[in-house]
Parts: sequence; structure tokens; C-alpha cells
Amino acid sequence: MISNRLDAWLPDATIRTHHRRAAAATPDRLWACARAVRLADTRTLGHLVRWRIPGTSADSTFDHVLRGYPFTVLEEREHLLVSGLCGRIWTLARDYPRLYEAADFRDWDEPGTVRVLIAHWTQPLTDGRTEIISEARVATVDPSAARRLRALWIVVGPFDPLVGAEGLTVAVSQAEKR
Repeated sequence: MISNRLDAWLPDATIRTHHRRAAAATPDRLWACARAVRLADTRTLGHLVRWRIPGTSADSTFDHVLRGYPFTVLEEREHLLVSGLCGRIWTLARDYPRLYEAADFRDWDEPGTVRVLIAHWTQPLTDGRTEIISEARVATVDPSAARRLRALWIVVGPFDPLVGAEGLTVAVSQAEKR
């Protein structure tokens, strides 16, 4: 199960979000459509990503963003991508260290920071449809980071249900077009 795989990367997450959408499409088609979703294809989520990662083009795909700085690919398999970043996500500065490999994420322990994991995958459903799932996890390194993360989540957490699945919704819409 994918959740167990994610637990191996970040078992002690303070925050976990989970979104899913089902499509009348094959896993290959839904995954291809998900990989093609551009930041500009979403309303709010794309703007937030561009605000937090300055210099990112609206034409960039989420797939491209999750494979490049400040992210690093932690695990990739057919219809699965797990990416991670570390740093002080509550600052307005682009305060993200460069991670060169998955071990850099796993071993990260800089005081006052967090580790963020973002995973996307598809799975077939028993009714012939395919589900695409997105899960994000954030783990703090120390109590100082925990306090800052709690304060940030009080502000942004309520918006997660509204924007967290925007990319998945676009992918499903594209996959179901004939």
C-alpha cells in the first residue's frame, strides 16, 4: 500500500492532506493527463506555487515543478511520484536548500525547518474507473519549527479543501475527454 511507502519517508508528519478523484479512464491515460496539468490550468493552486517558488512559469507543469528545485524526487515508479523539499516554508524568502538526492531529504535535520513530502499516484477501482490520489505531509525537525508550522497551518489549512485537489480535478477532466 502506498501509505506504508510514504510512512517510510515521513512517518512523523504533523500535517497530512489527502485528496482523490476518480475518472472513467485507464491508469495510463489519467497519469499522462495528470503529468500534463500546467500551473495555469488551475485557479488558485498554480498562483500559490508561483508565489512560493518565484520564477516559475505559469506554463510549467506540476510534474516539472515536483521534479526540480526546490524539490527532489524521492521515489518514482509507474504511476507514482514522491517528491520532497526541506526548509522554512513559513518565510516569504525562498528559503529552500538544494537537495541532490533522496538521502538528503531522509537525513535532513536543520533546526527550525520542516520536511515536506508530496506524493501522487493512480490506482484502478473495482468499477473500471481509475483514481488519482495526492497526499502531502509535513514534519517538523524541532519544537521551534512545530510552533511556526502550527501558526502557518491556522492561516492556510482551511483553504486546503478548496485548492488542494485543483490539479487532480483538471487531470480527471482531461482524461475523460474523448
